[in-house]
Amino acid sequence: MRILLTGTSGQVGAALLPLLEQQGRVFAPGREAFDLSRPDTLAGALDAYSPDLIVNPAAYTAVDRAEDERELAFRVNAEAPAVMAQWAARQGVPMIHLSTDYVFDGSGTAPWREDSEPNPLSVYGASKLAGDRAIIAAAPAHLIVRTSWVYAATGANFLNTIIRLAGEREELRIVADQIGVPTSARVIADTIAGVLSAAQGEPARMIERRGGILNVACGGETSWHGFASAIVERMRARGAALKCRRIVPISTAEYPTRARRPANSRLSLARLGEVFRLEATPWTEALARECEQLAAKA
Repeated sequence: MRILLTGTSGQVGAALLPLLEQQGRVFAPGREAFDLSRPDTLAGALDAYSPDLIVNPAAYTAVDRAEDERELAFRVNAEAPAVMAQWAARQGVPMIHLSTDYVFDGSGTAPWREDSEPNPLSVYGASKLAGDRAIIAAAPAHLIVRTSWVYAATGANFLNTIIRLAGEREELRIVADQIGVPTSARVIADTIAGVLSAAQGEPARMIERRGGILNVACGGETSWHGFASAIVERMRARGAALKCRRIVPISTAEYPTRARRPANSRLSLARLGEVFRLEATPWTEALARECEQLAAKA
């Protein structure tokens, strides 16, 4: 199977690469060869690679900067996936695409289902929703994987930011009124690889039968404050020299950002279990694995 994988310099793409290499021949072009900010070039590139499966975790993810770079965010997150989906539909090729909890407005406390009504609060969320809808409209065999609060032991993310700040400051002030579930890139990659393994070499047939939107996240829930507290506790237990002594819970209003964030990022994982028979990894367990990797490097 010939697999085109985008975004291997990002967290999920990097985690997916070694897993997909076990299932087929992976093409992982860099930005010069496959530039999502230039959607008009992608169909020709796809013709050249001629993949049997497209996996697209690549995205414009600078949530706050997107408020000032709307055109670029929509090119990468909406127009580029639309071109890929249209090509996939013409060629009969299945497509797996990564989406986000930011397509929702964060109202209420109930977990968001795959069929919940989106209402993004930010340009980033709106651009990702536009990409989802473009894929659905093009109608290739598709699986849109919605996830939340992505992090990894490598890269720029909340985990590594908290570790750095905890090493520099005695007190951290972290938002406590946004609730969701931290999800490691490794968990997302393992889940996607598991779905493909179950397809037994026929991803198009499996995705046609079971595709659509699928929420993929770790199990449980916490706040950003709870996540930060768990990071500091686990890294300290693994011998990290951290200066931090207090992690103070604050409100969203006390930490204004350029883009609005959903207060409720809970995702229902019922379909993951009922349709794919996959059990969610507890977020605390996934975090422990990433902390072990970081401690091993120290």
